[in-house]
Amino acid sequence: MARESKEEKLVRMTEVEREVMLKYPNMPIAGIDEVGRGPLAGPVVTACVSIPFSKLIPGVDDSKKLSEIRREALYPMLIENARYAKTAWIAPQVIDEINILNATRRAMEECASFLENGVFLVDAVKGLKLPGESIPIIHGDAVSYMIAAASIVAKVERDRYMARLHEQYPVYNFIKNKGYGTKEHIEAIRKYGPCPEHRMTFIQKFLPGGDV
Repeated sequence: MARESKEEKLVRMTEVEREVMLKYPNMPIAGIDEVGRGPLAGPVVTACVSIPFSKLIPGVDDSKKLSEIRREALYPMLIENARYAKTAWIAPQVIDEINILNATRRAMEECASFLENGVFLVDAVKGLKLPGESIPIIHGDAVSYMIAAASIVAKVERDRYMARLHEQYPVYNFIKNKGYGTKEHIEAIRKYGPCPEHRMTFIQKFLPGGDV
């Protein structure tokens, strides 16, 4: 099977957007995605990104499929060419208070709040209060250019934040695990206890008296 070119990928990744343009002409199309629902530490970060079709950048894909080097290379180009690009962050303490799903929903609504009368392609989450039309798409970051662009912006900003946290709390190795529950990270929690960036509702079972 021949390897897909950047041009072919661009066509494939914009199929959803082209269909939406026919249904909602003259309305900006934006993608919304989140990063950080699963980690034991750090914020959940969402991004809303809208890029004019005349400024689309080849090579955009689901952030999980791209290397860190590639994401970092794409990030400034996405920001520079976007008509709209905003992120929203929900801290671990708020995640503990309202749960991760509600935190994700709040962040998605917040990052999109200043783009009025748009068509919002959302990775999987339904029922959001957005200032325009909302279209949830399962695995949207793999099939929608705008959602993939949002996933890159959110991923780069969160990863940079976790790298800065590593300087404050090196024992957890956040620069490598990005707050996810790796064996090394869990062992560090057991040995050193949690830091202020840990989600207490996520790590209770790893603390003394927990289930594991």
